[in-house]
Amino acid sequence: MANNSASNGTIKVRLVKGLRGTQSRHRLSVRALGLNKVNDVRELKDSPQVRGLINQLHYLVRVEE
Repeated sequence: MANNSASNGTIKVRLVKGLRGTQSRHRLSVRALGLNKVNDVRELKDSPQVRGLINQLHYLVRVEE
């Protein structure tokens, strides 16, 4: 059985696109997720606040298994 990230309450988020040309609010949201450079990955607690940031940044980040 694979190790499912949803079972332990965490989620992996990867920044897949650069921040040039994005809104300043979106750049601040990326920083709030702890992402700095392209291809940075952070494992975050799965919460409504984190899900909201991911939904706002859907074009910049990817959720990984």
